[in-house]
Amino acid sequence: MPLSSPASRQLRHTRAITVEAYARDDGLWDLDARIRDIKAQDIVLASGTRPAGSAVHDLSLRITINRDLEIVDAEAASDSVPYPGYCDTIGPAYKKLIGMSLAKHFRLHLKDRLSGVLGCTHLTELAQVLPTAAIQAFADDAFETRNAAGDDSTERPYEIDRCHALRADGPAVAQYYPRWAIKAVPG
Repeated sequence: MPLSSPASRQLRHTRAITVEAYARDDGLWDLDARIRDIKAQDIVLASGTRPAGSAVHDLSLRITINRDLEIVDAEAASDSVPYPGYCDTIGPAYKKLIGMSLAKHFRLHLKDRLSGVLGCTHLTELAQVLPTAAIQAFADDAFETRNAAGDDSTERPYEIDRCHALRADGPAVAQYYPRWAIKAVPG
């Protein structure tokens, strides 16, 4: 179902976030993430005027992960920044992602390592999308996925209780994963 028709308006800003996932020949996976901020009008920054349509931010982050979703390498690049010579010097700090797990409290540990002056607000924000992007890209390889109807596994499917639609006491789990459905407690 699409959004409703908007009121009369003018575009001011576009933020685009993309994540591309790659299976490498060595058995590892790369996630290449990019964030771009583009203004629809000229803007005046302390560092100078940016013409409409040019990127205020064009930042990239690549992480390499193993099949356990642990980060084994990381790098960041800042191709367009509001304060050249300053913003674009933080890239090496993102090596602090190495050793972190995308599957175990990643966002919490990310804040400990790279929030505020320890990192770039935009690169750290970009990193927050990496866990779900990795799961979307590599779930079939990283987790045993099952057809619930004929499944006799003793391990509960990973996706149950990860979102509203697949809550254990909900109708979708009752339909697609009946073995793992929990009856709602009347209340």
